[in-house]
Amino acid sequence: MSHEILQNIWYLLIGVLLTGYAILDGFDLGVGVLSPFVARGDRERRLLLNAIGPFWDGNEVWLLTGGGALFAAFPHVYATVFSGFYLALMLVLFALIVRAVSFEFRSKVESEGWRRAWDWVFFIGSLLPALLTGVAVGNVMRGVPLDAQMEFTGNFLTLLNPFSLLVGLTGLAMFITHGAIYLMVKTNGAVAERAKRRAVSGWTVLVILAGLTTGVAAVDVPARFDNYSRTPIAWAVPILAAIFLAVTRISLRRGEAGRAFLFSALSIAGLMGIFGLANYPYLLPARNAVEYGLTIYNASASQKTLTVMSVIALVGMPLVIAYTAYIYYIFRGKARVEEGGY
Repeated sequence: MSHEILQNIWYLLIGVLLTGYAILDGFDLGVGVLSPFVARGDRERRLLLNAIGPFWDGNEVWLLTGGGALFAAFPHVYATVFSGFYLALMLVLFALIVRAVSFEFRSKVESEGWRRAWDWVFFIGSLLPALLTGVAVGNVMRGVPLDAQMEFTGNFLTLLNPFSLLVGLTGLAMFITHGAIYLMVKTNGAVAERAKRRAVSGWTVLVILAGLTTGVAAVDVPARFDNYSRTPIAWAVPILAAIFLAVTRISLRRGEAGRAFLFSALSIAGLMGIFGLANYPYLLPARNAVEYGLTIYNASASQKTLTVMSVIALVGMPLVIAYTAYIYYIFRGKARVEEGGY
């Protein structure tokens, strides 16, 4: 394959990996954020942990794989993002670490205060990644200050601009809605009823924030609409995303939890597709000067590197997908609180 074709393939593959992360880790982050609001008492809190227990660490692999693919396929982007966004990324990493620790440490001591403390760690460790990953997406869409050497020239506060915070809140609402629907699928009784109410309110907030984000983007970053103007067929993706969101709400009203979860996942894929099409071919636009932006063409690895990676992906991706599907099949059905669980 030509170098240009490979560059486009890896733009798409990295998008697929990040979309997989948003769908899979999105629901367990959402469960963590919802935990203080849908669980009453120790038994129900353990039920939430057991609902995501078999999956959460495997879900995070999609983020690691996406980061590794970015490093190998577009090393200049990886270097710029991981140096310029260093503090934000360290916050996300620290939150994910203490969140993982909370799963294992919560029941090590028979003390209500001990468990409650780790429950709050679980909540905060879910909230920060859910919010900050959206903020990162907002900055990638809006563009950041770069110089001619592809280096970030801003600081941490530069990343906390109103548009990116708005995208962060939109992403948070998306994860909360997805997590609440997942709890409807995996639990029964009072927890499922509370989760349904949170799913409906989360969906409403998501739709409002998504509409607001679109309006603000039209004013703040109108260049992100250029691809849709040049290629009208690209509008099929936003239209499909809107349809998926509508079907999610209809399924919630009918109490069809499984169908709602499917279309919630498709909605996330659609929203990620909107972002990917809007940014193409940029991986990291420059806010200060268009020519400094990092694209799939000026920031990619060599043709040989992309070719070798493609062969590895052809072998590895089906294995990852098959393994993931097998795990979800094995642990299908409603979650239960058992002696050996969390």
